[in-house]
Amino acid sequence: MKFVFDLDGTICFQGKPLSKVIIDALDELACHGHEIIFASARPIRDLLPVLPPHMQAYPMVGGNGAFVAKDNHIISTVHFEEDVKNHILSMIQLHNLKYLIDSEWDYAFTGNEDHPIRRNVDPEKRAKQIPLASMDIIMKMVLLEIPDPGLIMSQLTALPVVVHVHGNEGILDISPPGIDKWSGLMKLGVEDQSYVAFGNDANDITMFQHAHTSVMIGCHKELGSYASEQVSADEALIAQRLLSFCRLHECLTT
Repeated sequence: MKFVFDLDGTICFQGKPLSKVIIDALDELACHGHEIIFASARPIRDLLPVLPPHMQAYPMVGGNGAFVAKDNHIISTVHFEEDVKNHILSMIQLHNLKYLIDSEWDYAFTGNEDHPIRRNVDPEKRAKQIPLASMDIIMKMVLLEIPDPGLIMSQLTALPVVVHVHGNEGILDISPPGIDKWSGLMKLGVEDQSYVAFGNDANDITMFQHAHTSVMIGCHKELGSYASEQVSADEALIAQRLLSFCRLHECLTT
């Protein structure tokens, strides 16, 4: 069986790397022959630092589907079309918005250095922070500290883009059209109803819709409609649920 895991708020918390109890449970899954896939809103660059070295070659979906990686190589990327990109950049300039914008590897950032999202951006200095004007290809945009979210959201909904609202963080996460976690999983050859999904937010809905079993961590009203079950956001309880899949596998094979 394949197991697909969102990261932040699902199996890692407060931007910190996976804890030992989670790593041990994931390793146990792998030892029982299960395939582990990570699917995050983070670009691949920022996904790697929270994983132990032996998991950094696992299949990954980053940027909510804009990036797909396997065996330490990015195998697929999707970027904004030129006219859409320019339209959003004009909005940013007009409203003087703060942002985190990702190219295929490097990034541009104008938010406050103490913004919660900043600590997750390239902590291992794998990339370069570059001027937005020098960024030809854009894969993902995150708008920060928005003074009038309703106005900006109304303008974005008129464009061919996917927008995820992260209310607790006060950000709008924008991707090219057709990009979501399920689209990224399909590029890895994952088939419908062939995997167990763990997630905690609205950007996990598509991978829940196509999962055999979907496990919601914590409580999210919108995601809950698609969840098979719910586990509290407690690392020990999450690890216990993962290990129960191993025990089920043992029962089925004996």
